[in-house]
Amino acid sequence: MNVTISNTSEKPIYQQLYEQISAQILKGELESGFCLPPIRQAALELNVSVITVKKAWEELERSGLINTVTGKGCFVADFSRGDMLRIRNELVMKQMESDTSYYKSFGLSLNEVIELLNKIY
Repeated sequence: MNVTISNTSEKPIYQQLYEQISAQILKGELESGFCLPPIRQAALELNVSVITVKKAWEELERSGLINTVTGKGCFVADFSRGDMLRIRNELVMKQMESDTSYYKSFGLSLNEVIELLNKIY
């Protein structure tokens, strides 16, 4: 598990953790059964609060990406390639909905957004 926290990001730290770990899971970098570090250990290593890590782990579990086994830890869920794609698409769509609201606030049309994306991508 490789995570980089930015204290200057607009995104809350728990969300940075959630996004980076979920991406690693959905890309297959963290395989089914991989044990995430205990919350306290992760908080210490990342120099963040226990509450922050707990919130990220809860979001990962709510998304179906990890399972918690009381007394044993949090493990990457076992799911098929189809499930991985479905979860990935759901997460991407959620982010796109948020981004779309932002673009609309500037009065951008879909074509203008696509033109801007083509310059970046």
